Amino acid sequence: MPLAKPIQLILARQLASGMATAIMLFDAQGNLVFYNEPAEPILNTRFDETGEIKVDDLLRVVSVADENRELLSPEDRPGRVARLERRPITQTIWMSCNDSAWRRFQATAVPIIGEQAEFHGVMHFFWEI
Repeated sequence: MPLAKPIQLILARQLASGMATAIMLFDAQGNLVFYNEPAEPILNTRFDETGEIKVDDLLRVVSVADENRELLSPEDRPGRVARLERRPITQTIWMSCNDSAWRRFQATAVPIIGEQAEFHGVMHFFWEI
């Protein structure tokens, strides 16, 4: 039986479901636990088809580069920075999923913090530029 998600992630998922902006939601371990319909073209698949994606699997299929198109290490990706440093970050990036064409995005990753400063995950916003 899967572990219950913190209420903060549940509410973030509900919010993301109604947003017109592409949003990916990551848990405290870095696993992709939800992405909304506007984010589906970024990953070239529907959430209903993939479900949650483990962080290691995601790192194999998604390539991220900085504004100069130099590949970012996993530690330098906006979502990982927000997770490890517990701070919001905005960055212009290039992304390719499953070797698709590179697309340029403005990405903003915001940590989800609960009661007593407990970290629950990251809400990651994307818009193509």
